[in-house]
Amino acid sequence: MTDSFDPAILEGIPLPAFFVDGRARLVASNARVVELQPKASESLPLILVFRQPALNDAVEKCLRSRQQQRTVYLHNDGRQEHRYDVSITPAEGGALVCFRDITEERQLDQMRRDFVANVSHELRTPLTAILGFIETLQGPAKGDPNAQERFLGTMAAEASRMNRLVGDLLSLSRVEEVSRMRPTDPVDVDGLIRSAIRNLSPLAEESESQIVFDREASEMIVPGDSDQLLQVVTNLIENALKYGGEGTEAVLSLSEIDRATGVKGEALNLTISDNGPGIDDVHIPRLTERFYRIDSHRSREMGGTGLGLAIVKHIINRHRGRLEIESALGKGTSISVILPKN
Repeated sequence: MTDSFDPAILEGIPLPAFFVDGRARLVASNARVVELQPKASESLPLILVFRQPALNDAVEKCLRSRQQQRTVYLHNDGRQEHRYDVSITPAEGGALVCFRDITEERQLDQMRRDFVANVSHELRTPLTAILGFIETLQGPAKGDPNAQERFLGTMAAEASRMNRLVGDLLSLSRVEEVSRMRPTDPVDVDGLIRSAIRNLSPLAEESESQIVFDREASEMIVPGDSDQLLQVVTNLIENALKYGGEGTEAVLSLSEIDRATGVKGEALNLTISDNGPGIDDVHIPRLTERFYRIDSHRSREMGGTGLGLAIVKHIINRHRGRLEIESALGKGTSISVILPKN
C-alpha cells in the first residue's frame, strides 16, 4: 500500500470509491465499492477487478497524463442495469476513482423525452386532421353545405379531443406540483362516491349500463383533497362504463381494513369492478404509464387521452395510498384504491 494515501479517507466519501497506485493496482476501497464489486476488497491489478476496458483505459490515461478523466461503468445487479458516471482524479501515489449512479437521472431524462414525443404526437394527429378539413372547406367543399356540415362536425370532435388532452396535461401538472404535500382536509369518501355516481348516471343510461353501490349511507372519513379524490372515483367509474362495454355493471364496494401492504395503519378500501372483456396480464403493469393504451384506436374513439390512470396513480400516491389492478381476459376488471385513515 502507498504510504502517501490514508485508506480511512475513502470511508468518508459517500460514493463507491477506491484508490489505485501508479501501477494501476487497487490498494484501498470503501464498503460501497465492495458492494458493487466484491473483488474490490482485494489488492489486485484493476484489470482483474473491473473487467470493463473503458474504465481501465481511463485509469491508465489518468496515471500517465496526471489529468482527471471521466468514463461510464455499467453494472447489472440481476434486476436492472445501472449506469455509473466514473471520475478518475490524480493524487499523490496514484489515482482516486469515484462512481456516481446516474441510472435514475437517465431514466427521468428518457421519460421526459418520451413525454414530449407523445404529447407532440397526440396533438399532431387532430391538428393535421383539422388543417386538412379546413383546406377542403376552402377548396373542393366550398359550396357544398352537406360536406361542410360533416367536416365541421369532425373538426369539432378533433378540437374537443385536443381540449381534453390539454386539460389532462394541466391536471397532471397540478398533481405533480403538490405531490410532496399530503392533503389533510377531512373527506367523506362515501358521500364523494355518491356524488360521482350522480354525475355519471347519464353516461350509464346512455350505454344501458348500471352503477351498483349498495352500501348504507354513513360517513367514512380520510384525510385528503376532495376534488382530487372525486377525480379518481369519477375516472375509475367512467373507465368501467366505457371499457366494460354496453350493458356492463360497474359494482362499487367500500370497506374498512386494519392494514394493507404499503399503507400505514387503518385504511379504506374502495373497489370498482366491471364484468367487461378484461385485460391481458401483460398490460397490467403498464396501465398507469402516461399515454399507454391497450388499444389506441378504441381508446381515442372513447375519448381517452392515455393520461387518466397516470393522473389517478399520482393522486393516490399524494394521499400516501395504494392502487391495485386485477383483471383476466373474459372475467372483467377490478381496481382497488386503498387510502389511509390517518
